[in-house]
Amino acid sequence: MTANPATPLLDTVDTPDDLRKLKPAQLRQLADELRAEMISAVGQTGGHLGSGLGVVELTVAIHYVFDTPVDRLIWDVGHQAYPHKILTGRRDRIRTLRQGGGLSGFTKRSESEYDPFGTAHSSTSISAALGFAVANKIQGRPGRGIAVIGDGAMSAGMAYEAMNNAEQAGNRLVVILNDNDMSIAPPVGGLSAYLARLVSSGRFLGLRELARKFARRLPRPLHLAAKKTDEFARGMAMGGTLFEELGFYYVGPIDGHDLDALIPVLENVRDAGEGPILVHVVTQKGKGYAPAEEAADKYHGVQKFNVVTGEQAKSPAGPPSYTGIFAKALVAEAERDPTICAITAAMPSGTGLDKFVQQFPDRSFDVGIAEQHAVTFAAGLAAEGMRPFCAIYSTFLQRAFDQVVHDVAIQNLPVRFAIDRAGLVGADGATHAGSFDITYLATLPNMVVMAAADEAELVHMTHTAALHDSGPIAFRYPRGNGEGVALPDVPQQLEIGKGRIVREGSKVALLSLGTRLGEALKAADLLEAKGLSATVADLRFAKPLDTELIRKLMLSHEVVVTVEEGSIGGLGAHVLTMASDEGLTDAGLKIRTMRLPDIFQDQDKPEAQYDEAGLNAPQIVDTVLKALRHNSAGVNEARA
Repeated sequence: MTANPATPLLDTVDTPDDLRKLKPAQLRQLADELRAEMISAVGQTGGHLGSGLGVVELTVAIHYVFDTPVDRLIWDVGHQAYPHKILTGRRDRIRTLRQGGGLSGFTKRSESEYDPFGTAHSSTSISAALGFAVANKIQGRPGRGIAVIGDGAMSAGMAYEAMNNAEQAGNRLVVILNDNDMSIAPPVGGLSAYLARLVSSGRFLGLRELARKFARRLPRPLHLAAKKTDEFARGMAMGGTLFEELGFYYVGPIDGHDLDALIPVLENVRDAGEGPILVHVVTQKGKGYAPAEEAADKYHGVQKFNVVTGEQAKSPAGPPSYTGIFAKALVAEAERDPTICAITAAMPSGTGLDKFVQQFPDRSFDVGIAEQHAVTFAAGLAAEGMRPFCAIYSTFLQRAFDQVVHDVAIQNLPVRFAIDRAGLVGADGATHAGSFDITYLATLPNMVVMAAADEAELVHMTHTAALHDSGPIAFRYPRGNGEGVALPDVPQQLEIGKGRIVREGSKVALLSLGTRLGEALKAADLLEAKGLSATVADLRFAKPLDTELIRKLMLSHEVVVTVEEGSIGGLGAHVLTMASDEGLTDAGLKIRTMRLPDIFQDQDKPEAQYDEAGLNAPQIVDTVLKALRHNSAGVNEARA
């Protein structure tokens, strides 16, 4: 495809096949246009910006050199893949990012053949790329596995577990370490770029293999000495000793914004006959957009913004966020109790613990993207008499479930789990929804599971967790702003396993867990207008259940409905089990459970997601009415 001089190059590129028709001298212009397009799109949609800006040139170079999608390219984490989406046939939809019916904010298999693997959680790319590479090797098919992994994702043990097994893939596995925080490499320059080209070249690799064959003929001590000399010399020059020990041929560091350096190195890597190769690329997060470069967070995640000024749209004024309320409450607890400490897994600002760090730096621990370690570390702290709060998003705590079971619950250690982003999360979609924590925690012996109905309840639950020393305890709360409820001057210690009646009624009982309480109260008003008196209870605890309260309501109401922001197997399942065990359903009581649907819901506005899930007031009313009609039909049939 030949571009008209007046036509932007990006307009001529719909897929990587088009990109590979360009001349190397045109790639700089294409990268500049790609960066501008990404800034313009995210300015309209909001989303992750800084990471994508940092990999524009790398994205162009990889698709130019490698045969994607035959070569399987996996971005870790997927929020750096916006430029990749633009170059792989999705430019016309890029302004639908993270919106209902639009493009995902991460890579997604169902979206494009150029997204071979979903990567919304970090540190999975090398394992997946190894799988693709070995599968193609076994089946005699062309195609490599290429993992682009950020240096933050390299803090997770899973990345090293994969690298430890990478030898099986041979030269079909390429790992590109995107070092965007200068956390590993020294500043790069002309010498390091030259060295990278040299050691990745076919001539160097051929000489190296010849030297290896010669060395194998030497006596064993001399053979080992020759091997170590080669590794040491390249390690001293380029810093790759760790990766060499894991079986990778290390190349780098390379300036990830210098296409003249990137292209020949990647071509050498593509054509190499060596085993697995790691290419160390240094990039700048937020590159090429001054407001991002100057911001402390490099515009990692942004609201819609003015492209000219960089000014982000302000959210409408409203109540403080649940995250902020938790952070303030935890700081207050730590001021009273010097044994309280806080742990997060690479999410200090996302969990609000950045505020805790400012007050108590010696009692704050960011362990990186290592949720498994975070949980067991907290268990060790608890076993030695500290009161650890492990603040992790619901969807990320899934990664440490075995540690929750084995290292915390079985040993009955008082680790406090503060579970942010519970329930549906809007634009981040299925991969980040907190759908399963009630189910996977409430199934465990010794575990206490709470859910805050509003911000005042969150303060009480933080205080309750701080004082709970008889075993593990978890409390969940959603993303976003609170309900506008006044915060208590003095927090209360809740009685474990006891709920509360919020509204008295007689015919229908709505048992709410978490922030659907507001919708349950609206549903009660609607039912009252239809002449149906409704009790509304905030159960507070999914485990242990308030069996006394639930039993009382079941015996005094015709219909009981549970409402929760979690998957099947949660509160509703536990209430049904209790009712069955006690024979409470034998007298014709109608019990209905309302929960998230048994699907992975795509991104949308939270209110639209909850409407789709059927957890808003009108659906609660409809559930009650259907139960009553069913009950009436059954009675009439019996009389007939």
